[in-house]
Amino acid sequence: MKKNLRPAITHKMESDKQIDAFFAEYISRFLSENKAARCMANDLSNCGVGLMPLVDHCTLRTLNVDARAEDLFPLGFSEDKTLGVLEFDSWWAKVYRKPGYPSLFVDQAFDGKRGEPSLIPDWVHAHGDQSFHHIAILVEKIEHAIDKMKTHGIEFAGRIVGAPDTDLRQIFSQPEIKNSKAFTVLELIERHNGYQGFLPPQADGLMESSRL
Repeated sequence: MKKNLRPAITHKMESDKQIDAFFAEYISRFLSENKAARCMANDLSNCGVGLMPLVDHCTLRTLNVDARAEDLFPLGFSEDKTLGVLEFDSWWAKVYRKPGYPSLFVDQAFDGKRGEPSLIPDWVHAHGDQSFHHIAILVEKIEHAIDKMKTHGIEFAGRIVGAPDTDLRQIFSQPEIKNSKAFTVLELIERHNGYQGFLPPQADGLMESSRL
C-alpha cells in the first residue's frame, strides 16, 4: 500500500510558513533599528537582489541556550551536532540549522566566575532575547564591502578578524546605541574553501570588538 505523504508535506509547508514569518519579523525589526543593515538592504534592493539571500547567519543572545532553542525546534531547526558546543573565553554557543535558511547562532555566558567578563548577560537584561543581536551578510571581499559602506557613513568596530585568504574573515559595524547601551551590529563575513563553521578565537575577538 502506498504511504500517504500529504500530512508530512502539509506539516512541512506550515513549518516553512512559520519560519518565513519568523525571519520576516525579526529582520524587519532589526532593519528598523540598525543603520548599517538598512544601508546594505537598500543597496541590495536597488539592484534587485534583496537582503535575505545573502544572510549567512543570525545571532540570538540569551541567558539559557537550551531553553531558547525550544522555540526554534517547532520551526524545523535542529542543532548542528557536527559543531557541538562552541566554547569561548567567557561564553558558549550552539548553532541551529534548517536547509534553505540562515543558520541561527545562539549564545550565552558561562555560569559562575568564568562568565563574569561576558557582554551577553548585560545585553540580554537590557534588550531581551527575542531579537537578533546581529545578522551576518556574506560578502565576496570584505575590504571592498567596508570601503563601499564607509561612503554611506557606516563605521566599523576594530579590525577585520581573520587573515587574508583564510577560511573565515569577519568584522562588526559600530554598535547602535539604545537606552545608553550597545545594541545591534551588522556583521560582514567572508568565507572560503566551503567552510561553514565558526572559529572560536575569531568569534571571541569579534565579540570583544563591540565592547564600548
